[in-house]
Amino acid sequence: MSKVIFVTGAGRGLGTDIVRQALAAGHQVVATGRRPEAVEKTLGGPQDNLLTTKLDVTSLDDAHAAAQAAVDRFGRIDVLINNAGNFYAGFFEEIAPDHMRRQIETNLFGPMNVTRAVLPFMRSKRAGHVITLSSIAGLVGAEFNAAYAASKFGVEGWMESLHQDIAPYNIHTTIVEPGFFRTELLVDASTTWPEPTIDDYAERTTATVEAWKSINGQQPGDPAKLAHALLTIADQERPPLRFLAGADAIEGATAKARELLAQAEASRELGGSLSHDDAA
Repeated sequence: MSKVIFVTGAGRGLGTDIVRQALAAGHQVVATGRRPEAVEKTLGGPQDNLLTTKLDVTSLDDAHAAAQAAVDRFGRIDVLINNAGNFYAGFFEEIAPDHMRRQIETNLFGPMNVTRAVLPFMRSKRAGHVITLSSIAGLVGAEFNAAYAASKFGVEGWMESLHQDIAPYNIHTTIVEPGFFRTELLVDASTTWPEPTIDDYAERTTATVEAWKSINGQQPGDPAKLAHALLTIADQERPPLRFLAGADAIEGATAKARELLAQAEASRELGGSLSHDDAA
């Protein structure tokens, strides 16, 4: 059945793949980006089932305007795919405080802004599906990822809680946790690379930046296949609450689950005896 699918970050990478496949499948698509003219050009020009509109996800005003434009054009929004994001790389001490805030602003408050704008329309129809791109970095922290992981861990907690809030209105949620995909996240337009500023980190920073740049375009995940998987999930009557994308993500999540279970067991004797009624 044809749906109205609203996609953020549609001008390149995974967002473009999602929009192209959704249009090919007969869906009506709202493709958003900071430069809608460029988005439309990338997608091949005007099309009957396509609305391109301006959206800087850090602007709540933009989000409300884009959501209203979608409803004015197509009458509803069935699926929201929060795809837009960026990457501020670096060791924590070398990430400037304003860069840390910008990372959270885009990757966490950005999808919150868009979802806040879209939900009233979904609630009015008592139907909808919010799909938000997190990352395996939202489950497993790693060096050089302090800002990015913080933003994605935030996405995880927000989306898990949001599910409880909106399930009574027949609105589904799915958190997507990709591993390494060729999604253009590591191109300079999406990544802010750190400059060595602390002697203790300088050698590691230089080497790590070179290593990360070298894998750009070599990541194992195919974004076209990921786009197809997301559209498959969007068509499901009972979509999953969480979708791990890529063998590396599945392996990483499995290892983290084992680690958490081991830590819970190790905490049982001391941590489990802290209630008021427990004997001292």
